[in-house]
Amino acid sequence: MIGERRCGVAVIGGGPAGLAAAISACEAGCRNVVLVERDRLLGGILNQCIHDGFGLHRFGEAMTGPEYAQRDIDRFGELGLEAMTGSMVLELSKERELLVSRRGEMVRLRADAVVLAMGCRERPRGALSIPGTRPSGIYTAGAAQNLVNLENMMPGKKICILGSGDIGLIMARRMTLEGAGVEAVFELLPYSSGLPRNIQQCLNDYGIPLYLSTTVTDIVGDDRLEAVQVSRVDERRRPIPGTERIFECDTLLLSVGLIPENELTRMAGIEMNPATGGAAVDDNFMTSVPGIFSCGNVLHVHDLVDWVSLEAAEAGARAAAYALGQVPRRESIVVRPGAGVRYTTPSRLSGEKNVSIAFRLVSPGRDRCLVVSADGREILREKRVRLHPAVMEHLRVKAADLKGCCSLEVSVQ
Repeated sequence: MIGERRCGVAVIGGGPAGLAAAISACEAGCRNVVLVERDRLLGGILNQCIHDGFGLHRFGEAMTGPEYAQRDIDRFGELGLEAMTGSMVLELSKERELLVSRRGEMVRLRADAVVLAMGCRERPRGALSIPGTRPSGIYTAGAAQNLVNLENMMPGKKICILGSGDIGLIMARRMTLEGAGVEAVFELLPYSSGLPRNIQQCLNDYGIPLYLSTTVTDIVGDDRLEAVQVSRVDERRRPIPGTERIFECDTLLLSVGLIPENELTRMAGIEMNPATGGAAVDDNFMTSVPGIFSCGNVLHVHDLVDWVSLEAAEAGARAAAYALGQVPRRESIVVRPGAGVRYTTPSRLSGEKNVSIAFRLVSPGRDRCLVVSADGREILREKRVRLHPAVMEHLRVKAADLKGCCSLEVSVQ
């Protein structure tokens, strides 16, 4: 038997985005907020991120992941908000109905507004087409982080890492501190895909080599990983014959990108942004389906959790306004990436308010300008000394500059 209930705002996901959205929705006047989280604890991925560096922008201090999450968990409790933990959303409809499986019972939750905050997952080996055998000892960097930080288990003693994403860089340091030997980090691109500060603090400070334009081309070992073969790649990212090298190791960690968890988004028939893997949203963080909002890493993968929380807080407030009957004007201005820009979000603007456009670049650069053009007319130009694809950029556009505009383009010059 399926029980039924109603709520004002339903938030799917109890990580930093979901917590911030739920808190903001309540503070914006919607008292009937329900958060649904599949884990038994709130906090999401932050619970296993015991390194510091969180909260510098939002709280003005360096915090560990659990400390950062606890700030929002405490506020969540102070507001008396409801969390359905240990619960899985099985279905989401355009009518904002959620089918939730919870401890042996099924609940159909009908919401006036829904906030999608499911986060993201790691890209596994199966998505990389790495040839070779399938021995034990190959983990995603996040899985290894969970084993070490939460389960007190070491995945191995002699480590190689494929991909220089931030989780992989942080795990290079973590494994070193736990006594393992990190042989090298290999990156397919000609530049690191992680934040520059993590390159310095996690690799350079510990003498761990980083090989750029290099990838794993073979796995050696039957029952347990014994070594990896790596090769240099050309400008088209194809292995170069004759450049093969063997690195002995018993563990390979994969830090090769994150994928937004958007199965529910697609189920609801929401328009997607192919460049981000997330939903296409307007400047209220509302998707193409009225009353369903998206924020955090399920919208697009962020570099800092501070930006996740700030973005989610705005999405939560907009969802509360919708649930209370304040339906926003639909968007009319299309935002698109121009030269040197990989993607932009939001995808559409109403033109009624100032808006922050978040975007990532195609490649690194120095002494370049970020330019916003409205119907071909330049309305904003800001110079940057250093640009990097790992760092999410933001530009603030004024509503006055959007009057009469049909399209907006963000580019690098």
